[in-house]
Amino acid sequence: MPKASDIKKNAAVEHNGKVFIVRDIERSVPQGRAGGSLYRMRMYDVVTGGKIDETFKDSDMLNFADLSRRPAMFSYIDGDEYVFMDNEDYTPYNLNKESIADEVLFICEDTIGLSIIIVDGAAVGIDLPPSVELVITETDPSIKGGSATARTKPAILSTGLTVQVPEHISIGDKIKVNTEERKFMGRAEK
Repeated sequence: MPKASDIKKNAAVEHNGKVFIVRDIERSVPQGRAGGSLYRMRMYDVVTGGKIDETFKDSDMLNFADLSRRPAMFSYIDGDEYVFMDNEDYTPYNLNKESIADEVLFICEDTIGLSIIIVDGAAVGIDLPPSVELVITETDPSIKGGSATARTKPAILSTGLTVQVPEHISIGDKIKVNTEERKFMGRAEK
């Protein structure tokens, strides 16, 4: 059992009978107090997606969860279920659209680098790659010389996600999008 001070970002831990992924850790050392550091962890429930913030002393003991990640690719949609296929043994994993609503905006047929999160043999969520390449389906016309300014315009991508892009980008362009910040990163390689 690791101490709270040994937990790293993206670790899976058990807390209050549930499994959480640690997304962010802030360490603080209170002044005028005997003892050690405090670790404030922002955690997401792998089943419901619910977010909680918990603070632990550095000596608090936590359990790592029995969680695994399998490389997978998006296969098809079956009603409200998204079906992913394991890249190694071709096992299909079905996930309800509601449980992965935020991630769906980054998934298309050629998305690479996805991982399925498995707890106790059941698929409970997906891990997105740091960036994805998506095609712009709707935006205002491009402005010549627009690259010289820092102004942006909204663009709707093939998955329905809306991001701000520079004025020189136009419909049909393939762009890279940061999945964590939901921001334009640049044009995709052709």
